[in-house]
Amino acid sequence: MNPPPTLPRQTSAPDGGDSAHPPAEDRRHVVRRRWLTAIIIVLLIGVPAGYLFVSAQQSRESGRDKAAKVGATHVRPGWPSRVQRSIYEVPIPDKAWRVGYLETNNWHTSRLYVQFAVSPQDLDAFLASYGVARDDLTRGVSISHRDTEAAGWHWDPKNAWYGTTHDQPDPRPTQDVTVDLSDPEHPKVYVVSTATP
Repeated sequence: MNPPPTLPRQTSAPDGGDSAHPPAEDRRHVVRRRWLTAIIIVLLIGVPAGYLFVSAQQSRESGRDKAAKVGATHVRPGWPSRVQRSIYEVPIPDKAWRVGYLETNNWHTSRLYVQFAVSPQDLDAFLASYGVARDDLTRGVSISHRDTEAAGWHWDPKNAWYGTTHDQPDPRPTQDVTVDLSDPEHPKVYVVSTATP
């Protein structure tokens, strides 16, 4: 009777460790690969999300600026654009200061409210553009109560107010001009130019 065959001796893993557990170097490689994957996911998701957030904020700020301009109810500091000055025929002198404006629009009329301070010489040139001189102005305010409220203006009764209305046939605008001559060296001008489409 032959003796039972002898089984070959099991050899250990090449690194001498248990084959059921990966060696330390492999574990480091797996951890490194997982970190790299996580970083790529963050970049792929986080960067576009951040970009969208920034874009949304900028769009929101831009919208607020536009809404402020469209929804303005009183004259605010700043120069109307050249196009606005041309359409409404309000030739503000280049050296004017304390310039402010407001534009309103509806189905029937569009209005540009403008205020500025000028030198006496520039006032005369501005009035001349409407075909009038300082002596042609009438004592009092030529701007209506409605337009006064829309612009947020206040006419102090102690001031020296003078005004005129520059009528023009449609579609050209009509200008109501009021001048404060309380300080003749620094006159202030208020204009409401009304255009009917």
